Amino acid sequence: MNKQKEMELLTKEIQNCKKCDLHQTRKNPVVGEGSLNAKVMFVGEAPGFNEDKQGKPFVGRAGKILDELLESVNLKREEVYIANILKCRPPNNRNPTQEEIKSCAPYLNRQIEIIRPKIICCLGNFATDFIMKKFGLKDKVQGISKIHGEKFNVSTLNGVIKIIPLYHPAVATYNSNMLGTLKKDFKKIKTNLNNLTK
Repeated sequence: MNKQKEMELLTKEIQNCKKCDLHQTRKNPVVGEGSLNAKVMFVGEAPGFNEDKQGKPFVGRAGKILDELLESVNLKREEVYIANILKCRPPNNRNPTQEEIKSCAPYLNRQIEIIRPKIICCLGNFATDFIMKKFGLKDKVQGISKIHGEKFNVSTLNGVIKIIPLYHPAVATYNSNMLGTLKKDFKKIKTNLNNLTK
């Protein structure tokens, strides 16, 4: 089956999902968007207010910062793939519960299988914790302030994947000084991407 078909089937499943209570309060599930052949995949935590309204990932203030960061390394949104662990917004943007993550994570796992990215960038602590544990890096998990911008190589059946934990772009909405740190980390994504093609 081709990637397009697989993602369409997965999207339908997510739109009809009632595995946890979040489907009762959501307006739109946010599946993800971008290139199905992306080499770089960004994984966030959960949709917020604007994402829930529009059904698209990272369209609020944090999304504007993400766009700016991508632009700073000459990447376009259409070239990467952006998804979240949770596909539905937790009420009042509270943190996801472990139960919700457990219910929803299989969707993200399937997105990773369909896209087969070479680089997975985890945005924030929840995404970092989930992705690193998924790829057997449990002993390397630390707070994002300690491991942001670092690269972890994991061997999979589809070849080596580089995992790069990053601060969530939302931090720059509270603290504009963080934008510099994020830009520096994004340069590392670009370097790793350039090294893939060599």
